[in-house]
Amino acid sequence: MKTIVIALFALTYVLMLSVPKYRHFFALAVAGIYVVLGAVAPVEALGAIDWNVILMLAGTMGTVYLCIESQMPAAVADIMVNKLKKVKLIFVALALFSGFVSAFIDNVATVLMVAPIALAIAKKFNISPVQTVLTVAVSSNLQGAATLVGDTTSILLGGYANMDFMDFFVMDGKPGMFWIVQAGALATVPVLFYIFRNEKAVVDRGTVTEITNMFPTYTLLATVACLIGASFIPEKPAITNGVICMIFCIITMGQEFWLNRDRDKIKDTVVNIDFQTLLLLSGLFIIIQGITNVGLIDDISGLFVKIAGDNVFVIYTILVWFSVIVSAFIDNIPYVATMLPVVSVIAGTIGIDPTVLYFGLLAGATLGGNITPVGASANIAAGGILRKEGFEVSTKEFMSIGVPFTLCAVVTGYVLIWLIYA
Repeated sequence: MKTIVIALFALTYVLMLSVPKYRHFFALAVAGIYVVLGAVAPVEALGAIDWNVILMLAGTMGTVYLCIESQMPAAVADIMVNKLKKVKLIFVALALFSGFVSAFIDNVATVLMVAPIALAIAKKFNISPVQTVLTVAVSSNLQGAATLVGDTTSILLGGYANMDFMDFFVMDGKPGMFWIVQAGALATVPVLFYIFRNEKAVVDRGTVTEITNMFPTYTLLATVACLIGASFIPEKPAITNGVICMIFCIITMGQEFWLNRDRDKIKDTVVNIDFQTLLLLSGLFIIIQGITNVGLIDDISGLFVKIAGDNVFVIYTILVWFSVIVSAFIDNIPYVATMLPVVSVIAGTIGIDPTVLYFGLLAGATLGGNITPVGASANIAAGGILRKEGFEVSTKEFMSIGVPFTLCAVVTGYVLIWLIYA
């Protein structure tokens, strides 16, 4: 049984890497096979799915879509452009702005929202948009680890480690991942200024995009506020955060329908929820339960301990930089989902608080995707936008931006996480 389960697990990864379009199908198929084989009992399979994570993702996706449709983010970006005027400062600010937005909004959505502004400015001054669009993408990936709702990997960590929204700001009385990520973002500013060192043009004041509906912005802020409030509720139901996100999503959709009587907008909202990712995660949760049941998680964690002994610093270092390398080439969602229980077992085996390893895993896996053009969905989206404009981005060209950016952010996070939580 163990051999078959491990072989299927390996096959799942190979198929997801080879045919990413159907990765959700492969994950669900193998999860179903695990149930049929008896590696995971049917009731156990339903319990293995982290419904809090699923509901958080679905609810946040819906609210964010309506917020973007209301033109609020575009209006903010326009105001910022009018205030700064110098092209160099605008491009740097757009990168930092996209990073801040992606702390609360999906990385791909952030790129799709901010990149058109960068393109418009580049066209106006006959500047290649490659650098500015790519910096928007890599900055978005960086800030995904800043909050509980910033990225799927953060939501996965929060669900697995029972972390709340405020834990990303203050964890056990210490600065949380939000502040560590901001330090990493500051470390990348010199890289951004170097990239745009030759851009000296000045932008004329332009019009500000009209916001069509403020309500989605209010409900998005209310979602964050309620997630913060829920952080202080002791022994709350495990599904609390997911319910909060879904309730505000439904309220936002209801207001949109009441205001415009537009059934198509409601349908578009539902359609734009990334159901493939939700199905992928559901399948992965069951797969991970299966490989846990046969002892593979224990085997992997044992290998880490065998290599590093009980030296926490060595284990932490290997985990961070291994995560960076792996995430440069494969999707970080299945990787993080697989490694979370491994980290938990490692921490239990050597008798330490797992927080330093959890945050090290999150930092490495989130930022590693910035090394290559296929390492993160935001990078792929940015490449697609540029391709439509007639610009093909080579791997070398992407890495000339992604590698120094990643190294600055990862080294900063690597050092700070260790100093704060070791």
